[in-house]
Amino acid sequence: MEFVVEEGKRVNEECSTLILPALSIGNVGQLAADLLVSSTGADRVGYLDDPYLLPCVGNDAYGPLPCGQIALPLEVYESSSTASTLALQRSPVAKGMMIKFAENIADFAASSGKKHVIVLSSLDFQRLHHNLDMSRGPQVYYLSNAEASGRDDHCERLGFGRLNEYDSEGRCWQYLSSVFDENSKEELTFPAEDELEDIDYYPSLPFAALFSAFKARGLKVTCLLCYCSEGDNIPDAFLLAEAASKLTGLTPDKFHGEESGKWQIPYSWKSMYGAPPDMSMF
Repeated sequence: MEFVVEEGKRVNEECSTLILPALSIGNVGQLAADLLVSSTGADRVGYLDDPYLLPCVGNDAYGPLPCGQIALPLEVYESSSTASTLALQRSPVAKGMMIKFAENIADFAASSGKKHVIVLSSLDFQRLHHNLDMSRGPQVYYLSNAEASGRDDHCERLGFGRLNEYDSEGRCWQYLSSVFDENSKEELTFPAEDELEDIDYYPSLPFAALFSAFKARGLKVTCLLCYCSEGDNIPDAFLLAEAASKLTGLTPDKFHGEESGKWQIPYSWKSMYGAPPDMSMF
């Protein structure tokens, strides 16, 4: 993976927190990262070129008018007001290459001096088996490497729920730990698709590979997760973006845009579901 800095831009070494999505159901992590970039007024400083990402191009996602700035598969933004770097992944990882991709982006984070990595992702609502308290509204779950159990005191104080399905001794989590540990002598294998059990769903997702890769590089890593279904996932994106803001101490007064103190909706969201229907047909 090569980090290409845009001409005339300079990387801010004080941005010690990296926020990035892990692709999953509903693309909630990507939408939340979009919202954070737009609301904090983060500036694109470059992009990451990785051979394991599928190619894609698009128009600028944040400007009101086409300015000729092409959106690329994996872009890097910096927000000096929040001391954060945001990586926007716009295309999926090639099939079977998630481990390699996770290794590469973990190397980037470590080499660029990041201290804390926040991964935003989503989980299939149909997997939510335990007691569901709908009176609390949508719940944010987390997974941290602060403790072996995945627990983190700061996340608990913020009201996030620990991902109880995480088991560091589980066979798939053990596999991920071993594959990213350069000193590991264990030759573990990931179960075949027809051998996967319900508990193997979580470590099979991209966020799990990223979590294990960052952890192996000695970085603090926190995954913020929410359960959702396919459809209009904008509310879920707000949920994760707000959770990331709380975790980093970002307050609305640091937001940029037409209305200070409010989330700035990316311009690209205006065409998320296409043009409205022609009412003359009714």
